[in-house]
Amino acid sequence: MTPATSDPPRPTTRDVAARGARIRFTEAGSGPPLVLVHDYLASRLAWEAVQPKLATRFRVIVPDLPGFGESEKPAPGRYRYSFDGFAESIVDLLAAIGLGRVSVCGHAMGGGVALTLAATHPHLVDKLVLVNALVYPPRQDPLSRIAGLPVIGPLVFKQLYGRMLFRARFDGASSRHVDRLFEIFDVPAAREAAYATMLSMLDTRPLTASVPRVSAPTLVAWGRSHRASPLEQGRRLARELGGARFEV
Repeated sequence: MTPATSDPPRPTTRDVAARGARIRFTEAGSGPPLVLVHDYLASRLAWEAVQPKLATRFRVIVPDLPGFGESEKPAPGRYRYSFDGFAESIVDLLAAIGLGRVSVCGHAMGGGVALTLAATHPHLVDKLVLVNALVYPPRQDPLSRIAGLPVIGPLVFKQLYGRMLFRARFDGASSRHVDRLFEIFDVPAAREAAYATMLSMLDTRPLTASVPRVSAPTLVAWGRSHRASPLEQGRRLARELGGARFEV
């Protein structure tokens, strides 16, 4: 008889308090712990297709960063929406669930958060995976250029940034998936948090400066046709990380 294949472990959802903001996360599987960190304007939904597969080998923890998804969205005066702020929230999350060293995989903005975590808390990061990571200045899209303008930027971003523009950012994703993300984004607290995060993302100098401090073994993965961050940025990142493995 052919043995029955077991179903992938089902994720459980929990909340923890981290740096003054409640974080919602899912957890599934057992084995070496692996934390997945989502991109800007995304949430843990970005990983929902791969979490069950990874959970057959790892204990997979997937948070919504503060201000995104179903996590708390404090006013910017109460929470620091920056790479350092997000990294410290992950430190608190790990402490709350009793984890020490973990592997971390971050996508785009989440890659910048993962890099910051590895640079500032090297004792916590066993291995690092950076997927199209935001580390160097990206090619700015129209939204990024407008966001930095005084008066006009906050107005456009917080009130006029509608579903069509939001969908354009997620070109290639299913409309159902993008609509779910937009519904989460389209409330005042989420827009405020997203705008504050956008402003911090415009200055990548702290990320670039943190690269030499990363000591964890690292895989840099890059999309061949990624528009915002060209392939050469991936090659540069792997090189400046001291010969990290680079995959296109």
